[in-house]
Amino acid sequence: MLSELTKKLTAIKQITRMDKPIGTYLLLWPTYWALWIASDGWPSLHMLLVFSLGVFFMRSAGCIINDYADRKIDGAVKRTQNRPLVTGALSSSEALQLFASFILLAFALVLTLSNYTIALSFVAVLLAASYPFMKRITHFPQVVLGAAFSWGMIMAFAQEQGQIPVVAWLLFSANVLWTIAYDTMYAMVDRDDDLRIGVKSTAIIFGDSDKRIVLFLQLMTLALLFTVGDMLAFGWPYQLSLIIAAGFFCYQQMLIAGRDRDRCFKAFLNNHYVGLVIFVGVTVEYL
Repeated sequence: MLSELTKKLTAIKQITRMDKPIGTYLLLWPTYWALWIASDGWPSLHMLLVFSLGVFFMRSAGCIINDYADRKIDGAVKRTQNRPLVTGALSSSEALQLFASFILLAFALVLTLSNYTIALSFVAVLLAASYPFMKRITHFPQVVLGAAFSWGMIMAFAQEQGQIPVVAWLLFSANVLWTIAYDTMYAMVDRDDDLRIGVKSTAIIFGDSDKRIVLFLQLMTLALLFTVGDMLAFGWPYQLSLIIAAGFFCYQQMLIAGRDRDRCFKAFLNNHYVGLVIFVGVTVEYL
């Protein structure tokens, strides 16, 4: 009995990626950028808890529905062949129940916010639930992922300011472009498998131009973030954070130069530090 429970808990940990927090970081840092800016650097403990836990619950829910959508093809991909729905550690019905549970937990948090923010939360659920299925429809599922990873930023401004100013949409756009860039690097890891099984991605449609397009997206991200800093009259701490982020982007370009799977994955993981250093820059501006 105890052994079965342990196996089930391990499967839940795997399907929610609690053992791989990179996705949570990539969702959390941009949300924090927006929350800090929207609150002039002083978010309340309530807002900090709601948005931090909300990121964790929605990221977990997104991972679950992703594995549910891919349950019939993950076994054919080297990186995903040991996922719980492939091995049978969890059933499809258990996965859907778990998905619903995390969505309800996130919604319970949102109910403590304004009606405006509650209304916007339905878009977040739609984006999170639809992304995994976009890989069958379009070569640009990363755009949907970018919107899903950025919608918490819009909700932060809606909650803190009661409106969605231009700066919020600039941050949103920057994060969408950044997400497309790093998730393209992630997709480069699976490109051969995806071509074989018919899954679409930007890594496939970009073809031999993948590295150049990723670089362009990274430059556009920095340009939009610079514009945000200029609009908010941020000083040298924020500008320095963008310079360091640019250094990380250069390092990532070096890693993906040969399109080696392991190095592409390493480049993807490095984006955690990009989000972190920009958050530090924003935070220091308000101290």
